[in-house]
Amino acid sequence: MSSLSSTPLTPEIVSREGNSMVLSMGPQHPSTHGVLQIMLEIEGESVVKADCEIGYLHTGIEKNMENLFWSHGQTNAERMDYLAPSSNALCYVLGVEKLLGITDRMPERAKHIRVMAAELTRIASHCVWLGTHAIDLGAISVFFYCFDLRENILDLSEATGGARMHPNYLRVGGVNGDLPAGYLEKIEALIAKFPGRIKDLRGLLQANPIFQDRTIDVGYLSPEDAIQWGVTGPALRGSGIAYDVRKAFPYSGYEQYQFDVPTRTEGDAYARFLVRLDEMEQSMRIVEQALEKLRTPGPYAIDDPKIFPVPKETIALSMEALIHHFKIVSEGFRVPPGDVYQSVEGPRGELGYYLVSNGENKPYRVRTRPPSLYNLQALKGMAPGNLIADLVVMIGSLDPVFGEVDR
Repeated sequence: MSSLSSTPLTPEIVSREGNSMVLSMGPQHPSTHGVLQIMLEIEGESVVKADCEIGYLHTGIEKNMENLFWSHGQTNAERMDYLAPSSNALCYVLGVEKLLGITDRMPERAKHIRVMAAELTRIASHCVWLGTHAIDLGAISVFFYCFDLRENILDLSEATGGARMHPNYLRVGGVNGDLPAGYLEKIEALIAKFPGRIKDLRGLLQANPIFQDRTIDVGYLSPEDAIQWGVTGPALRGSGIAYDVRKAFPYSGYEQYQFDVPTRTEGDAYARFLVRLDEMEQSMRIVEQALEKLRTPGPYAIDDPKIFPVPKETIALSMEALIHHFKIVSEGFRVPPGDVYQSVEGPRGELGYYLVSNGENKPYRVRTRPPSLYNLQALKGMAPGNLIADLVVMIGSLDPVFGEVDR
């Protein structure tokens, strides 16, 4: 008989060190602002570790863009950060224009239209952040105040591009048509409405004792940690670092505009809340300046039929115009070989595109620097020591959009 069969079997004694346990938070959508899963190690109600599991919304956007004409890429870019489509489109078209060498040829009117579109989409994005962030903490009314303001901005988006969320209005070489009749008057109405609405939002939350209790000293992020994690945007400026791509590396004529870069030094969720509110006011300040610049008519795109389609009314009168239009529609345009990195200041921070051309009519490589991805990884350092309920506050204060996190 073998020794194994003669040895009596005794049950193993299982011992546990401490009282910690592992808990999966997500990937359900509510309170995580997207399909995010967080693997938590907790002791009671306190977080010991928090590891983000991402990839549930992977769409292969960058690889898909490599199979599209250069002139079609912005349609995918807009869907990456679906709350700020114009910011993504602007970053992409600026990169392509830099490869084409036409940046200096861009008409002033096209630049100002792009700036206005970018700042309006920033305000609209912050409205979604504030409305959903407030709901996470039980402030239901704020959501309706925010989305009413956002609806006004989406009306303007629809007026220019024909769609409310993905207008595809910004194009390589300019914008797809001049501003429609009555657009400036709608902007004036929005400018008149905004001060009262932002006052309402501040009145509902800024001095609210419940909101302050849930956000002050929650999710602290030091300036040193923010830099090490690669955090940008309001999350970085809430920790006292005044880095803004619009100031550091101006694009699309931002050097012509007067605006401030709001910062706070507290580094907590409440500081990030205040920074975004201040940003909304600064964005409207830029929109007011753009409005005055747009009162002067002018071309809205470069005069180059090999890159930007000629007006449709011209096609019926000119065989040459028809040929150029057919060539752009059927095979796009070719971009000289090279590579470029272009960045813009999106609502969540520094959004960048690294584009590589091999001289063909499609990108050879497209790579994105998504601010949400870099900001979200800071949660791993922020969460330990906080309560599980505070995780919802910290996620909301970072304002991640998972279309650009997962891509």
